[in-house]
Amino acid sequence: PMVSGGLAASMMMPSHCAESPLVDVSSLMKVARTDDVGLLPQPTNPKYKTALVQIYVATQPFGGSDKSATGHRYDSISIGNGMIASGLSCQLLHYVPSEHEEFFKVLEGFDAVVVRCNPGQINTAGGNQMKFDDSMRALQKKGMQVWPSPDVMKNMGAKDALCKIADLAIGLPDTLAYYSADTLAEGFKKTMAFQPRVIKQNRGSSGEGIWIIKLKSGNYCKNFGDRSCSADEELEMMEACDNHAETHTVAEFLEFCVNGRTSKSGKWDTIGTGKYLEGGKEAGGQLVDQRFCPRIVEGEVRMNMIGDTCSGIIHKKPKAGGISAVGGTGSIYTHYSPDAPEFATLMSDFTKKDLPTLMSNLDLPNEPLPLWWTADFINSDPGTPGTPCTIDKWIVGEFNCSCVGISKCLPAYCKADTPNASFFDIPVKDLMEAMYLGNLMGQKALRILDVSNYNAPSPSAADVICRIEGIIGAVASGVLSETEGWNILAKLFDV
Repeated sequence: PMVSGGLAASMMMPSHCAESPLVDVSSLMKVARTDDVGLLPQPTNPKYKTALVQIYVATQPFGGSDKSATGHRYDSISIGNGMIASGLSCQLLHYVPSEHEEFFKVLEGFDAVVVRCNPGQINTAGGNQMKFDDSMRALQKKGMQVWPSPDVMKNMGAKDALCKIADLAIGLPDTLAYYSADTLAEGFKKTMAFQPRVIKQNRGSSGEGIWIIKLKSGNYCKNFGDRSCSADEELEMMEACDNHAETHTVAEFLEFCVNGRTSKSGKWDTIGTGKYLEGGKEAGGQLVDQRFCPRIVEGEVRMNMIGDTCSGIIHKKPKAGGISAVGGTGSIYTHYSPDAPEFATLMSDFTKKDLPTLMSNLDLPNEPLPLWWTADFINSDPGTPGTPCTIDKWIVGEFNCSCVGISKCLPAYCKADTPNASFFDIPVKDLMEAMYLGNLMGQKALRILDVSNYNAPSPSAADVICRIEGIIGAVASGVLSETEGWNILAKLFDV
């Protein structure tokens, strides 16, 4: 019987690698259980050769929570097909830590690598993330494109990215980063005395270690720096991972941030362990201090981005009484098209004003925007939630480019009640949207590769081209006849 999505999926036959001049990957372990079922036939003469890199975690059910029954990531086929539709070959590979050296030797035969390994999976599978990242950097030094590169994931995902964009239209100037106990104590006491804050650790996920903090007394100063909090002032705190509340003194909070649970930090209910600065900046030890925007209770806005193109907008409203809109907290998601009038100003500020310089602001001047990434925004209007806004300004709360999933492909991932889920279980409507996203990624990939492989003409060649264009323009405008134009061209090339 035809499964859901089978009509469209049945049109996509397995690729036949022997028909295409693909990179020889026969020396690598074949992890996928099938011959890439659902992947389009590879182009006979690909414009460029790409590899999509995944990892199968043998110790986890189904090879990881992101896998189809084939062993591929649930959205790998859609991304691979997008590359192929743009004239690129795309071979789906699995990184096996025990064959690290051979794997990266094989990758040298490609023009670009699309990395689709979920954070933490490489280490869980017995590999070393730092070793993997360093090898990807080595490929980049040889001229290969890596999407996203380790440095792009690191810089965009780090919470101090918000400090680097503080002066952009999507930032706030009173956003600070702390890397030591002394700067944390000095800075936090000043910012906390000024306005409610959001304190974010760098290493957490799903809202763990992200605290929304207010002074219990409400004794805020008018101007930043007018006063600093005392160690015994009480803080009312809520953690974004589950919206639970805690009350601590300034001194207890600072102790927990630096040393974790100690006799000086008081009793904590969080599942986290604190020690947010442990290891220093190089090890990812840092905190970001950002102004709390009261309208966060009205929700966040997520832009799904493919390169510099927004593919969709999601408004994520927290459960009543909550602040966090992360999945699993009862939040409500509403989807909008990129041209939704409600977010026209935000779209203009972000895509027209800030995107052209974003990578440079993040200390990534030579990197392209990620193929598939997200930006989460918060309404920074200072008014009371539920009242009309007096300003239309949204600020970034977080970027994410670490293996962002294509949600329309989720029916293809395995779980206890669907152990045989595959690409063919994606409903037709969702499959069509996934195909659109994959195709757009392929177009962006082709553009990046074309630009990176473009060799500018020498100064002398550029001069000749300029003269030729001038002659063609003169003929087109009637200043010169075709004969006169040809004679000048003949002299130019000494024909």
